[in-house]
Amino acid sequence: MSRELKIFGGTSHPALAKKIAQHVGVPLGDATVTSFPDGETFVKINENVRGRDVFIVQSTCPPTNQNLMELLIMVDAARRASAARITAVIPFFGYARQDRKDQPRVPITAKLVANLLVAAGVGRVMTVDLHAQQVQGFFDIPVDHLYAMPVLIKHMRDHGIRPEVVVTPDVGGIKMASAYAHALKADLAIVAKRRRSATEIEALHVIGDVSGKVVLMTDDLTETAGTLTSAATILEKHGATAVYAGVSHAVLTPLAFERLKNSKIRQLITTDSTPIPEAENISLSVVSIAGLLGEGIRRIHENESVTSLFEINGDHP
Repeated sequence: MSRELKIFGGTSHPALAKKIAQHVGVPLGDATVTSFPDGETFVKINENVRGRDVFIVQSTCPPTNQNLMELLIMVDAARRASAARITAVIPFFGYARQDRKDQPRVPITAKLVANLLVAAGVGRVMTVDLHAQQVQGFFDIPVDHLYAMPVLIKHMRDHGIRPEVVVTPDVGGIKMASAYAHALKADLAIVAKRRRSATEIEALHVIGDVSGKVVLMTDDLTETAGTLTSAATILEKHGATAVYAGVSHAVLTPLAFERLKNSKIRQLITTDSTPIPEAENISLSVVSIAGLLGEGIRRIHENESVTSLFEINGDHP
């Protein structure tokens, strides 16, 4: 007999948690998540989870520390209430950029967060487009690493967007761009860049032919939109007829909105892995990954393979 499925959501993205529960066909679990006057998080699960298969949906987007701590406390509450298994569904996995010591005396926060989740009682993790795929190896528990690419490509096909060249604005994103290019049967190009500071990017060269072509830039994450807007400018100078951007996670700051408003990007297509505020004078399409995550939850609960969730027309990325 299968254990009963329960889905709970934190406060980071209630709308997404509700959509996921609707897709799975179960009511969203009843939990109280508030703060004490001093800012400490208070959690109470208001229904029986003993022996249940519990999924907790929480993105670690800004306020990052608050949302991460809230997730850990929710997991601890479920564990102490005798949940049979606890899966952390983290649509956007924060702190994944620091995945190695690239400077003296710096932390490896991706490993630290992995340790914290396991110590709290997480038995499995499901996430979308990690900043670095090797972060999966920091866990000694199963990690289901899903891709937003099928969802974004379906949106483009449905809306008649036909990129002829896929461009990565970052050398580290070649593998992702190559997967998009393969799925779209498009060519591949690279924009070489130089980072001046945490918010300032200078695009230098285009490696590949974009002249007279519709271009799609791909990236896993944008915050200040410096890389995307700088790359779009140099792509247009090299003759691109239209520049689109497909980004898995848009953790957009006010600076990002200002840059996008004045950029050469015709449309930014992203997912609802994090809440995205309404913005004027920006062509922004937000595609829901609730169906993707909901199907992943259903398959994990029923002990089915999630491999086919990575496929587009039978092709693996």
